[in-house]
Parts: sequence; structure tokens; C-alpha cells
Amino acid sequence: MREAESVSDETFAPRAPTGTHDVLPPESWRWQRFIDAFARRADTFGFGMVHTPIFEDARVFRRGIGADSEVVGKEMYEFEDRGGRQLALRPEGTASIVRAFVQHRPSTPWRAWYVTPSFRYERPQAGRFRQHHQVGVEALGSQDPDVDVEVISLAWGFLSGLGLRQVSLQLNSMGCAVCRPTYVEALGAMLARRASALCDEHSARYAANPLRVLDCKKAQCIAATEDAPKIASSLCDECAQHHERVESGLDEIGVAFVENPRLVRGFDYYTRTTFEFTSSALEGAQNAVGGGGRYDGLVEMLGGPATPGIGFGVGIERALLALDAEGVAPQLPPAPVAFVVDLTDGEPARRVVAELRELGLKVERAYDGRSMKSQMKAADRSGAAVALIIGAQEAATQSVTIRMLREDVPQRTVTITELVQEARTTGVIG
Repeated sequence: MREAESVSDETFAPRAPTGTHDVLPPESWRWQRFIDAFARRADTFGFGMVHTPIFEDARVFRRGIGADSEVVGKEMYEFEDRGGRQLALRPEGTASIVRAFVQHRPSTPWRAWYVTPSFRYERPQAGRFRQHHQVGVEALGSQDPDVDVEVISLAWGFLSGLGLRQVSLQLNSMGCAVCRPTYVEALGAMLARRASALCDEHSARYAANPLRVLDCKKAQCIAATEDAPKIASSLCDECAQHHERVESGLDEIGVAFVENPRLVRGFDYYTRTTFEFTSSALEGAQNAVGGGGRYDGLVEMLGGPATPGIGFGVGIERALLALDAEGVAPQLPPAPVAFVVDLTDGEPARRVVAELRELGLKVERAYDGRSMKSQMKAADRSGAAVALIIGAQEAATQSVTIRMLREDVPQRTVTITELVQEARTTGVIG
């Protein structure tokens, strides 16, 4: 059913579109901390930031994700621009990064991290919007299972560094083009016998990609595939050895994991290692905060040379929900160090604020010539520990009166030069 649209400009009330949301302070401060923490960790592992357009030629996603996938077929925002080009808003992060690799051909190994909005036309749910946001990494150019271990440990350390303790790492292997067809054939034969027991979508479409039935979160498909054959029994020697190396590597660095033979992820490009981070603090089936895997054929799908790759994405909204559920997320940004109360024409206040901010101190002030009482109330609400008062006498002597707002300490007056020097030396004001 199509959503109701506004029928008259006279009744138009501007709101964010359905399935999207505005991020305002102080919530945006939590996002900033989240992204900053990810950037620091990615840099430690040798990843550089890559920024790609939010829309691409639609063929990037049709080829990479799969033209018959639910994401491309039902959820992707696709449109024709004024030049007749068929474009699509990015539904996920990996395909765009790989397209950039194919276009620019950087030397390998190539390590990229990103922060991006993604777009899917789906039913909005907790932590999952039609415009949602994620951070992620992609490592291209190596088949070494140690790269898999490093990428997984980057994500694991990031999530645990945020304070999450109720997150589990689910691990599996999807095999490769050599061994996976045998498994898909066996799985497809079983699904054919149980097609009537599958959910409406997969009972009609299971044959197109039997693996997607294992990824279905609906009760019918979960029950019908409970005793499905395990892909591990079909792995070729190379895939089995790769998976064993990943497991032993994670063991060696102390990253705990759970083998999950149902974990196949939802995109066609995955091969061998697949992984997902799930939070027991989140209720229901939508408890994944991130995940990824190896995609050794994706570069070729997009027209590039044979180049192995692996990566992951972590949903910002979903991860913040998990932090809230565990009660470990900081709720408010730090208060300013000082609040400048200006009872003059603003010139001394401008100087004080500018010089203290250049030292890296968070300083706020009042504007519009408000009264002393009003400005002191604003100073108290800001949470600042110190009010720096500039009246006529202070302006005449280029000084400030320091009044402690949270301690019973006598106020004192110092020159602006002395104030700045003290702040530069000690890093505090007071």
C-alpha cells in the first residue's frame, strides 16, 4: 500500500520522511564519539578513509548484491536522472568502495574505512531506518586468513572498547565457487521437499538462491531448515584450511566466537569467512549490530581484475541501541570549562573566548546584551564550573572576575593575559 501523500501545500507541515530521523544535540555528540573512536581504531590497523557518492550506477548494486536479491528487487531506491542514467541510492557500503577500487586501481593491499548513510525501502524498526548509517572497513588484495583475523579483531576491539559486553561473534564459512555449488544443490533439494512449509516469499523463490532461506528470520523458514545440511561438510580442502586458520588465529588473540552454520549473510558476493556480531541486550531477531565477510569475486563482478577482499559494517543506530540497553553509553557531552558573562560591548568577551578556545578549551558565552541575572542563569544551566565576568571595570582594565559556580571559593580578578597564561600552563581555569 502506498503511503499517503500531502495533497495541499496549504496543509504542508515539514517533517523528516517516513523511515528517516534527525540527529540533534546531545544525541549527535554520541554519534561523534562513536565515529571518532572507529576512526582511531581503523587508523591503528592501517586503514585510510574513503568517501564515495551516496548514489551510484544501479548496475554496481545489481551485479554486486545480486539482481534477484530482496535488497535490489524490493528495497533499493532506484531512479532515472535527467540525463537518462539509471542510478540508485547506496543500500550498503561494500559495493561502492569496491567500485572505487576498480575505477582508481590503487596499489594493493588496499585498506579503506568509511562512514556512510545507506538507504533501503523497508519497514522501519528499532535501530533500522530507511536511511541508516554505518561505519565499516574493506581490505582488498590478500587471501591470507590472517587478514580475516585482523579485520574481525578490529571490529571486535572497537565494539568492546565502546563498553559492549553482551555481544557475541558468530562465525561461519560459505565456501567458494568450487565447493559451494555442491552444498547449494543439496540444500535446494531439501527445500524442494519442504517448499510448502517455507514463508510466502521463499516458498515461491527458494530455488533462485537456496542460501537466502537460511538467512530468513521468519519462524516458518527457521523451523523448516532446522536440520538442514551444514555447509562445513561440503567445504573443499582449501576452504576448510582457510577456516581453520581463521579460527586458530582468533583463538590466539583471545577473540571468542561461536560457530553458526546458518550464518550465510544476505548478499551474493560473500565467499569463505562470514561473521556477525549479535547483542543479547537487544530483543527479537533484529539483534545484529554489525557483520561482514570475505568477497573474493566481487571486484571481478564489477569489471576489475581478480582481487580478494574482506570487510564489515557496523550500524551506528543499532550499536547505540545496544549501548543504551547495556547502560554503558555516555548520555551528555562534557560541560564547558567556562562561561563568559559579558556586561559590556562584547569586545573583551570576544578576546577571552577566542584565546581560550585556541587553547582547546570548551568555552561558551552569552549574547544580545542580556542582564547579569539572565546570563548567570545561562552559565549555571551550561554546567560550566567557572563564570568569567566582564563588567565595565574589568573592561577598562582588560581583566576578568573568576567566579566558581560549583565550589564555595572566593571570587578573584585577574588580567586577561594572566588568565590565558594560567590556562595554557595548567589546562584549567579557576
